[in-house]
Amino acid sequence: MQLETLKIFCDLVETRSFSQAAERNLVTQSAVSQQVRALEEKFRRRLLERVRGRRDIRLTEAGEVFYEESRKVLAAYENLEERMRSLTGSVSGTVRVATVYSVGLHELPPVVRRFMTLFPEAKIDLEYSRTTRIVRDVLNGAVDLGIVAYPEKKRGLEVVPLQGDRLVLICPPGHPLAKKRTVSAKDLDGEGFILFERDIPTRRATDRILRSYGVSVRRVVEFDNIETIKRAVEVGMGLAIVPRPSVLDEQRSGQLAVVALAEPEWKRSVGIIYRSDRALSTVAKKFIELLVAEQGAK
Repeated sequence: MQLETLKIFCDLVETRSFSQAAERNLVTQSAVSQQVRALEEKFRRRLLERVRGRRDIRLTEAGEVFYEESRKVLAAYENLEERMRSLTGSVSGTVRVATVYSVGLHELPPVVRRFMTLFPEAKIDLEYSRTTRIVRDVLNGAVDLGIVAYPEKKRGLEVVPLQGDRLVLICPPGHPLAKKRTVSAKDLDGEGFILFERDIPTRRATDRILRSYGVSVRRVVEFDNIETIKRAVEVGMGLAIVPRPSVLDEQRSGQLAVVALAEPEWKRSVGIIYRSDRALSTVAKKFIELLVAEQGAK
């Protein structure tokens, strides 16, 4: 029995998906099924069972034991690799990072470039996702670090706060509000807005702030992607509230008008999250240290 087999089994349990387990391990779904059958034959125990009427799986009693012990074996091997790497004094290995689009596309690239310059033997496996999935992927071990907006304290998670950034109003250059240096929440009452989808933390924060000032805006459309929101504003579909770093290029080019919001509440918090019950690798620690240092230098 190989470590790869244990990892495939654990990935299957954590994702509850044959396709995702296959994707993580660069194998086919049938290979995942074959590995599970081989384990069940070896131990003469049923480890997984399908949930009737649903595309879901659950662990049997034997499966619970096997999963728990397999995680210990994999963690021990990861620790062994980390200890051996530390003997050389170099920072190497891979850190898996999931980030929301607005941070990943507009704030992380210079940090990633600097990290790769400082630690050429290290690798960053970066993916873009939405906050709910990032939290889930950190908790189930799919990624080492998550970078999210409005991080919430949650059982099993550690949060490293970053500097965060201001939220701003964006509108087409010809809009009446584009001529103002700042606008207040009251100025937005009744305006048509391009909004983030309801489960996105920035949307929830925006709704909360507007509600606190008694302001009601008209929902034109909702998107889950900040780039789509910007394009919709550019063509005149409505206004939007977004993090300032995500629209600096459009402001410089004149594609969008970027207007400051007057109230102090228009600030988006950002943080790094990771599992509290797992020791971070040296490469993950170094990446966190650089992120915090770069944010402090802003």
